[in-house]
Amino acid sequence: MMCCLLAAAFWFSHAATVLLFGLISFWALREFITLTPTRQGDHRSLFWVFFLFTPLQYVLVAIDKIPVTRGGVTTDEPLYGLYSVLIPVYAFLFIPARVAIAGDYKRFLERVAKIQTGLVICVYCLSYAPALLYLPLVRSDGTPYTGQNTSAGLLFFFVVMVQLSDVLQYAWDRLFGQHLIAPLINGSRTWEGFLGGAGSTALIGMALSWATPFNAWQAGGMALLISIMAFCGSATMSAIKRDRGVKDYGTLVQGHGGVLDRIDSVCFAAPVFYHVTKFYFT
Repeated sequence: MMCCLLAAAFWFSHAATVLLFGLISFWALREFITLTPTRQGDHRSLFWVFFLFTPLQYVLVAIDKIPVTRGGVTTDEPLYGLYSVLIPVYAFLFIPARVAIAGDYKRFLERVAKIQTGLVICVYCLSYAPALLYLPLVRSDGTPYTGQNTSAGLLFFFVVMVQLSDVLQYAWDRLFGQHLIAPLINGSRTWEGFLGGAGSTALIGMALSWATPFNAWQAGGMALLISIMAFCGSATMSAIKRDRGVKDYGTLVQGHGGVLDRIDSVCFAAPVFYHVTKFYFT
């Protein structure tokens, strides 16, 4: 799956890459909702979640800009304000209202929270990964960052750092791990693995600075940030699985679980990496 994402970023159009992430979001949200059972009164709310808010979020990311006329002058206005509030504002208001209209009040808060949590993690957060393709990048000194596949290179850097972070933390856990971080959540994640993996990811990030608008030190810092958030995502989603009494979110790939098991780190790291990049490098 990750190889497909990288190939899409480099060889396909931006719209095709957004579509690919949208399909992954849809599948991941399906796994999440399947794992957290709902009642009959939730089904119509879920219909709108799957078939309106999920695709609309990615449509807004892909459109990026719309023409706006003011005083007879037409300019392209960015749509960031729309896709950044669609789910956390409008979808979050719609979901409890629609569930309430269905007339089923039993475990109301629990049911609404499950749907909202799945939507924000699987759709909203993940959508910030393809949104990287539309950032008008500049270097830290303010000079434009131009060249072939500049935005695709940033997405490449992000996905590689997330995946390397998971692999390196696992390797450090196996080699040097002694002090468990949260034994009831994950019996193999240790402080040695977390610190060693994050540090190793930062060093590799410095070596891959050529694919980004960052210099070596900035790339290392961004890779470290990605690694920290990737760990947080993995720990959070593991806690949800433990609460539900399951090992994996799905069985799509034998030995690797479902789609959500593979992208939990990406979901948590994507919005943080996007906003830091947007603030300092656009």
